[in-house]
This record gives sequence, structure tokens and C-alpha cells, in this order.
Amino acid sequence: MKRFRLGFFKYIRVVAIICGIWTIWLVLLGSQQAFGYLLNQWQVALTMVFGSMIAGGTSIGGGAVAFPVFTKLLQISPHDAKVFSLAIQAVGMSAATLVIWSTGIRVEERVIRWGSLGGSLGIVLGLRCFAPWLPPDAVKMVFTILLSSFAITLVALNRRHSLRHLTIPIWGTQQRGLIFLMGLMGGIMSGLVGNGIDIVLFSVMVLLFRISEKVATPTSVILMAINALIGLILQVFVFHDFSVQVQSYWFAAIPVVVVGAPLGVMICSLLRRETIAHILISLIAIELTTSLLLIPLRPTVIYTSLITFILFSTLNYWMYRTQTYAIPFQKPIYTWKET
Repeated sequence: MKRFRLGFFKYIRVVAIICGIWTIWLVLLGSQQAFGYLLNQWQVALTMVFGSMIAGGTSIGGGAVAFPVFTKLLQISPHDAKVFSLAIQAVGMSAATLVIWSTGIRVEERVIRWGSLGGSLGIVLGLRCFAPWLPPDAVKMVFTILLSSFAITLVALNRRHSLRHLTIPIWGTQQRGLIFLMGLMGGIMSGLVGNGIDIVLFSVMVLLFRISEKVATPTSVILMAINALIGLILQVFVFHDFSVQVQSYWFAAIPVVVVGAPLGVMICSLLRRETIAHILISLIAIELTTSLLLIPLRPTVIYTSLITFILFSTLNYWMYRTQTYAIPFQKPIYTWKET
């Protein structure tokens, strides 16, 4: 009975968070204008039903669904799709973060602190220094190849049945520096394509530190929420790159993602870590397929993709082969295996 009451109040808190955000949306816009955005941009809202669930329940972000639909079916420019991605994740991932914290889902807080520190600098560099001159199609394919190289390594890792940690068992200057640098890299990627810090640090947590996917996934969701909020603030107040059209997409999708992202989090918390890994691998396969079909494979795209694949495959293989964190450490509380 006590367990039932705890579970009941957990879901009540989730509903309260969603209703609170809906109320703010309605009050700030007014009911007529709010529902006007929802009706006029119903294609965007429908796309984000699936995108937000993927964003909340996995580490690859809703861009796996949203970007190809936006750029090819809805004829939205890649630039606007990127700006929208950051803006909507600032809402959806923040809602998912509130659910994670309010329901006590376990995360690696040290990765959040140091990864966000690097990501804050990285997203500034991505938006200011790299985005203006890097070709959008090449950048998008680079991100897809990054995902694909990780998926290949994840398949190999999950062929072995091994203990997984709930937290990084060795924590010192070297680990802080690595998390900061990976956060920096992920922040730059977020500034270029609208998401990236989540999958970059998820890869490090799972492949190198052998953290369970059930812990790494909500950790990556919080990382992306913080990074997206910083990106939204920069786009609106610093770079003034939040057009009226993108705002209309954003207002239409807000009531959808505040349901979808928390729902993805809750579903993920109920799944086995092997199931999460299999879902992630399947989504990355879809991402790769759609990118190959939709992005013109001109020489620049092909060469950058090959270089990216070699670099990240080498990095992922090194993390996969590193055994420093692959065995139980000290007390059993640091390791965990599902039955």
C-alpha cells in the first residue's frame, strides 16, 4: 500500500508540472491566440508528438524525427529547424528535467555539473564561430555519422553481459577534465544542429565509464535541457535570431512537448537497460537511413563524413576497449545489474 501511494503521488506531480506549463502558455498568449498557433501549425505540433517522446526517452534528441520532417516534408529551412530545435528542447527537456527530479529518477550529478560547464562554452562557440560558415548539410551528416559510429560500438558492448555502474566509480581531475571537454564538444554540436551534448556525453558515460543506460539517459536529458536553455537565451537576446515564423512553430509545439518529453522519461524509467539500448540503436538506424536519402551526397559531405566516421569510431573503440571502469569497485553500491 505504501508503495502504491508513493507511485500515485509521483504521477500526480508529473500531471501538476504539465498543467502548470499549460497554464503559463495559455495565460501569456491568451486562449484564442494560443489555440490559433496550435491549429495553424498543426503539422509541427504533430511531428513533435513523436519527437518529444524520443527526446525525453533517449539520448539522441527529437531531431531524429523533427529534422527530416521539417526540412523535406514541411519545407522549413535547416537554419530555422536548428533554431526551433534548441527553443523547443528548452521547454520539453526542462519539463522532463522537472519530472526526473520530482520523481527521484537516478542521474549522475557530477556529469551534469561539469558537462554543462563545458557545454555552456561550447554552444556559444557553435552559434557564434562555427555555424555561420560551416555547410548545414555537411554538419547534419557529421552528426548522423557520430551517432552511427556510437551505435556500432554500443551493439558490441551489449553483446557482453557485464555489471554496470550507477555512478562513475573513480572521480578526480582527469575525469572532470574529460567530462568538461566532451561537454564542450557536445555544446558546439548543439550550436550547429540543435542537439548533440546529450549523445556525446551519453556515449562517454556508457562506453567508457560503463554507466547503466537507465542512469545515463535521464542524465543526458538534463544536460540537453540546460544546453538548450542557454542556446535559446543566446538566440533571443544576443544573436537576435528567433524569427516570427520560428516563434509560431515554438508556440504551437509547447503544449505537445510538455506532455511528450515527460512521458518519454517515465517510459524509459520502466524499461530494462537492454531495451533502451535496442531502441536507441533502432532510432540511430532510422536517422542514418533518412539522412542518406534526404541529404545530397556531394563530395564535401562524403569526405567530411568519412573523416568523422574514422575519428569517432577510433574514439569509441578506445572507450570500448578501456577496462579501467569495467569491473566492480570497492562497495557493491557502485555497481548494478538488472535481473
